[in-house]
Amino acid sequence: MTDWRPIEVLLVEDDQGDILLTREAFELNKVSNRLHVVNDGEQAMAFLRCEGEYSGAPRPDLIMLDLNLPRMSGLEVLSEVKADGELRTIPVVILTTSEAEEDILHSYRLHANAYVAKPVDFTQFIRVVRQIDNFFVTVVKLPHQGQRP
Repeated sequence: MTDWRPIEVLLVEDDQGDILLTREAFELNKVSNRLHVVNDGEQAMAFLRCEGEYSGAPRPDLIMLDLNLPRMSGLEVLSEVKADGELRTIPVVILTTSEAEEDILHSYRLHANAYVAKPVDFTQFIRVVRQIDNFFVTVVKLPHQGQRP
């Protein structure tokens, strides 16, 4: 018997429309995973390190990361996360509009766990987010991280 618990997901996204669609996808999936949202790379790192207003933030089980972010790019966030011994085990899914081969290669070289191009179609976007959520909830075994020690 396994202990079921909601998955803590950190969405790092500055586009309010994409945030709304992602929230909707989670709600339509009827899974009680917790979606936390920050709007730029600096906020993402503060959340992950429990700094400032994020001092009580849970440790994410999954990061969904856009590449095109203000103040600190998604690639910079990915690089810092994967270089940090405390954070590197958190799976990172790049969810971005870029389909540039250079971005894909760079993301995987920095140890992204997956790279997904955002569909422009509303229905397809919802489907892709639901598939990411389903994959990491039902297929992949995540280390039990949840709350921080």
